Amino acid sequence: MPFLTIAPDARAGGLGDAGVATSPDIFSQHWNPSKYVFLESKSGYAISYTPWLRKLIPNINLFYISGFYRPDQKQSISASFRYFSLGEMIFTNIYGINHWFPYVDEFAVDVAYSRLLTDNLSGAVAFRLIRSDLAGGNYFSGSESKPGTAFAGDLALYYRKDIILSGLDSEASFGLHLSNLGNKIAYSGHQDKAFIPANLGLGGSYQVKFDIENSLSLNLDLNKLLVPTPPEYMTDSIGRYVYDKNGDRIIAAGKDLSVSALRGMIQSFYDAPGLFNENGKRSILREELNEITCSVGAEYCWRYLAFRTGYFHEHETKGNRKFFTFGTGLEIKRFQLGLSYLLPVKRNSPLSNTFRFSLGVKIG
Repeated sequence: MPFLTIAPDARAGGLGDAGVATSPDIFSQHWNPSKYVFLESKSGYAISYTPWLRKLIPNINLFYISGFYRPDQKQSISASFRYFSLGEMIFTNIYGINHWFPYVDEFAVDVAYSRLLTDNLSGAVAFRLIRSDLAGGNYFSGSESKPGTAFAGDLALYYRKDIILSGLDSEASFGLHLSNLGNKIAYSGHQDKAFIPANLGLGGSYQVKFDIENSLSLNLDLNKLLVPTPPEYMTDSIGRYVYDKNGDRIIAAGKDLSVSALRGMIQSFYDAPGLFNENGKRSILREELNEITCSVGAEYCWRYLAFRTGYFHEHETKGNRKFFTFGTGLEIKRFQLGLSYLLPVKRNSPLSNTFRFSLGVKIG
């Protein structure tokens, strides 16, 4: 279910996918729902649209709807709905003949409660239902496929403090977001259950206000998937896997993947097989650090306009996603508009020409 990790809104999309500690907005449900209690509006609603991977396939789309309501100044209730459409999928038989054309989609719906814990600190919990239908009831190895279903939860904290630096009003904020902490899934009775993308996000943000109409914020996010790293399996002299007496592949380095969801989250911090260093020895710490993605972004606001840019970095051995982002925003009275564009570092990347469009309204 990688669709759960896609940045759904144009603002964060323009900041290099940074959003854990940025100033609160209507799309905080995805990044850090504990930010909602710091909004001044009574309620707000927003929708976002992202054509995804158009370099590969023309009909993959992500739709995202979010909203919040603040019954008082200390608490907030929020919800969101994420719909990911992969269009018509073509399945073939063992002879390569097309024989199944299901319409494939995934969605997630969640609700969160956030509360102000102190004047500067807030916390939130969220509950999520996830459904993924990737085969449309097709049969595989004699077993009928079924939608994968998971229940997950989020835990979040957000801290912000007004400060004065060099005579200028400023604001420093920090965020923590544990997301998609849930059960494993399977798409058929004969399939081993797989982990959903549980994630640990840490963020920091600094905003300086030059005057009433001009401000600049710098943002940094670090994210790590809380799922086990696949091990390296033992092979013989001609590259074939070596099996034990139970018919299981023998692990040469790393940890077994056949663990519970909770054990997998804990194990994800130390189970990397390890990369070889200059001395020919495995460095587990080095590989674990390579699993952390980094997002940096800057946002300059002038009156009703916002200009954004950012950079996202993922190590070559862990996906190799590297891209710059650019975006703009317009806020007129209650209404907010956002647009972002993604520019990959690598040529011919499937992420090329990725746009995000967002529209929001605040009430009260």
